Amino acid sequence: MKVFLTGGTGFVGQEILRQLLAAGHQVRALVRPGSNLEHSPAVETVSGDVTEPQSLQGALAGCDAVIHLVGIIREFPGKGITFEDLHTKATKNILQAAGDQGVKRYLQMSANGTREDAVTDYHKTKWAAEVAVRQSDLDWTIFRPSLIFGPEDEFVNMLADLIRKLPVVPVMGDGQYRLQPVAVRDVAAGYLRALETPESIGQTYHCGGPKDYSYDEVLDLVGQALGKGKVCKLHQPLFLMKPVVGLLESIPQFPITSDQLQMLLEGNCCDPEPWRSTFDLQLTGFTEGIQDYLKK
Repeated sequence: MKVFLTGGTGFVGQEILRQLLAAGHQVRALVRPGSNLEHSPAVETVSGDVTEPQSLQGALAGCDAVIHLVGIIREFPGKGITFEDLHTKATKNILQAAGDQGVKRYLQMSANGTREDAVTDYHKTKWAAEVAVRQSDLDWTIFRPSLIFGPEDEFVNMLADLIRKLPVVPVMGDGQYRLQPVAVRDVAAGYLRALETPESIGQTYHCGGPKDYSYDEVLDLVGQALGKGKVCKLHQPLFLMKPVVGLLESIPQFPITSDQLQMLLEGNCCDPEPWRSTFDLQLTGFTEGIQDYLKK
């Protein structure tokens, strides 16, 4: 199968690309100038930008399916990087290009917590993108992963860095909000199997790991993987921290935004069984999964 891939240089995209090639699929990747995929002999690349519809003309021609992964976790409006552009408008552009160029099969990356009555702009724009997908004439499947972990992830590696460097790790609130981390290799495997699973057309799947944990428990598990045992934590009252985050979130170096804090406090859990069973996945446990790369 010839697959058109967006977001192939990202954390999830690199794993999906690796698995696509290992399975014998052909890949045409949309890349921006300077991308590290430009000179890969195993991948056909086309120069373009998901926010610029004219750059997609002819780019998808001859492909059998689209995997659309482009997304951001944080906005930088001053640089023109917004949720509206990268989530909603980009999805509409790819949908239009796929329809115009005769590509019917379409796989969309969304996020767990996306819903019509979402609070954060992140989830609102993900929802608007989902609506556009459902209203299309394509044979679509939507995936909503929870927190994704793996060797090149940002979240677990950030926690590991804090635990290595600090005697006490700060925690927003009581640390009891729950997360259900899912392995990047399992998320990628679901995408590949969806390409050859017709019953997944028109379905939305929540992608989570086999178990959920409180944030405090996640910290302790990361500490154990590093050989440090239980992590010493300092819980910060939310009534003090929310105004601080709101004040400093516009600084690029500040590690969290109000949207990210809200999503953290909402929790990130789901029922992964329909996804697991449909694609016959053997889900990777968080404890053993992070040991594979943190212990190195």
